[in-house]
Amino acid sequence: MKKVILSDRDGVINYDSPYYIKSPEEFCFIPGSIEAISKLTKAGYEIGIATNQSGLSRGYYDLDTLEKIHQKMCVEIEKQGGKIKFIEFCPHMPDAGCFCRKPQPGMLLNLAKKFEVDLGQVYFVGDKMTDIQAGVAAGANPVFISSQGLYELETIQCKALKVSKTLKDFVETII
Repeated sequence: MKKVILSDRDGVINYDSPYYIKSPEEFCFIPGSIEAISKLTKAGYEIGIATNQSGLSRGYYDLDTLEKIHQKMCVEIEKQGGKIKFIEFCPHMPDAGCFCRKPQPGMLLNLAKKFEVDLGQVYFVGDKMTDIQAGVAAGANPVFISSQGLYELETIQCKALKVSKTLKDFVETII
């Protein structure tokens, strides 16, 4: 069976910012996240990213800049033996009503098609309530990363929810 892990980007792999990540220079890895992705890759997992990027619609950065941010992320991860296979992003504003923006499941369903997997066998790692809601809506197994302490766990209604402080901590539990 194919082993796949899906993850949010901001707040899981790199530090999030209320001002958005608008350039490759602003993209800073959370300690241990590159190591975690490398361990997953070496253990035979394929990794996909699902990330809301409304900064595109807000005009904070353009598609070329987002591609450079993702290139920086992928190159640094590959230097340590990891690999991100697919990246899905939603450029829409929160009130756009699209099917791709988390908490909607669109990006996760697209990744499931690309990986040719049943999301019931896949973890989706995120640090926000919308990530957990998207994971549940898509039928994936949500993992809540609590390192930034943004939400009270009591507000998340999901019996199968796994909780870890960081991506690295979560990976240690499955490898």
